[in-house]
Amino acid sequence: MSWINLVEVHYRVSRDHGDAEADRTLAEVRSEVAEELPGVSTMHAVAGLKAKHPIALADCFAIATAEANGAELLTGDPEIIDRADELPCAVVDLRG
Repeated sequence: MSWINLVEVHYRVSRDHGDAEADRTLAEVRSEVAEELPGVSTMHAVAGLKAKHPIALADCFAIATAEANGAELLTGDPEIIDRADELPCAVVDLRG
């Protein structure tokens, strides 16, 4: 999981539930995933995705990281799910 997306998890939980819950959630997520700082090749992949698709920048990091690791992207984000057939990684819909 890209650190960009870990930051996103933290700030969203913090906004809704406070800093303590955000810290706890981040620690829990970090225990379950491999953390990655984006390198140059990931940045190029992200730029290409953003240029081709109207998808949020942080979501492009998630897609590029999943692709680079041969992983499925688990998401409930309709912005990604609606374009799954256009993306370079498998997408798993977590909605309901």
